[in-house]
Amino acid sequence: MIKVYSKSESGVLLKLLRDRAENIPDDIMQSVSSILANVKAKGDAALREYSEIFDRVKVDDLYYSEVEIEEAASRVDNALKATIDRAAENIGSFHEKQKQQSWFFQDAGRMMGQRILPLRRVGLYVPGGTAAYPSSVLMNAIPAKVAGVDEIIMTTPPKAEGLNPAVIYAAKAAGVSKILKAGGAQAVAALAYGTESVERVDKIVGPGNIFVAMAKKLVFGTVDIDMIAGPSEVLIIADESANPAYVAADLMSQAEHDPLAAAILITTSKSLPDAVIAELKRQCATLERAEIIEKSLASYGSCVVVDTLEEAAALSDAIAPEHLELTVKDPMSLLGLCRNAGSVFLGEHSPEPLGDYFAGPNHVLPTNGTARFSSALSVDSFVKRSSFLCYSENALEAVADDVIRFAEAEGLSAHANSIKVRFGK
Repeated sequence: MIKVYSKSESGVLLKLLRDRAENIPDDIMQSVSSILANVKAKGDAALREYSEIFDRVKVDDLYYSEVEIEEAASRVDNALKATIDRAAENIGSFHEKQKQQSWFFQDAGRMMGQRILPLRRVGLYVPGGTAAYPSSVLMNAIPAKVAGVDEIIMTTPPKAEGLNPAVIYAAKAAGVSKILKAGGAQAVAALAYGTESVERVDKIVGPGNIFVAMAKKLVFGTVDIDMIAGPSEVLIIADESANPAYVAADLMSQAEHDPLAAAILITTSKSLPDAVIAELKRQCATLERAEIIEKSLASYGSCVVVDTLEEAAALSDAIAPEHLELTVKDPMSLLGLCRNAGSVFLGEHSPEPLGDYFAGPNHVLPTNGTARFSSALSVDSFVKRSSFLCYSENALEAVADDVIRFAEAEGLSAHANSIKVRFGK
């Protein structure tokens, strides 16, 4: 069910994971490019046209009305509403602590500083199929709201059966401003370029299929994006104290996402792999998405047996997983050795789904080894930093020769002249 590697075979696993991401076929790239160009040229008319072609829905008003939104939200049962509200509160509280302040200093005729400024308008893509998750709405919209973004435009494919009630309730709880009736690459185009009805945004966030991911990649530069997300992954470092039933359950919680999802165990226990494999077989048989789990585990389910937890941490850093669970006797002592991970879960009572839904840290995380250099979605994702400076005449004169010398060394005489004319040099 999962492949067990020796320590010396870990390089095979690293190559398997690096080769895992799908290459985008040329025909998809061409199709997406065509859709982007068409929306850019024809605006609202193209959005309506694509809704009829891809979603089989005729769209008149491009935005959902307040009546439609309230009706959908009213269909969520009270228990789930309360859960979404509590999760929103936890996520908001966590992200409030990420906020930074503008600052400045003054000395000797100089004043300099940095302003922290929220983006004005953000687009949030929400899939309309099986991946329509209210938790993703909370995780994407709440940090933007905390950052001070003025307007959050959510876009989701129109459906004949109407809105997903839980997704809509989550949008209300998270402070989404408007909900656009558009999906796929065409929605990304509308957000990036603007149409008669859709004001262009500063950034696009949120998950989507390969067409949406390709569209986000192509519009990057016109707008900012969160990331090009790859298949999900979890890595569990475990010692002899680990409960094999818990380890197996947590591996499958990621494997059920996608046949390309990677579930990896690194352990110092020689007996744990067999016990986990037995639990995987037992538990998987009881789960609704067993077929997806089995495909994922057969392709990318892996276990590496190492000698020490230090070796486990080093291998984990080479993989740089999206989610890292430390299921060991003293997880805090191991945390300092683990540098590359999107989010870290400490101890057997902090499973990855706790972070996915409820605890507060963001679940939009770097995948495919990009945790080596990138971070979780956060308040910082929705702000920009702008510096400012002000010199008095005396302060500028004191450094004039240095600035002139630099400019002349780079062959930029007009730069030098900008200083010279002020002091008759």
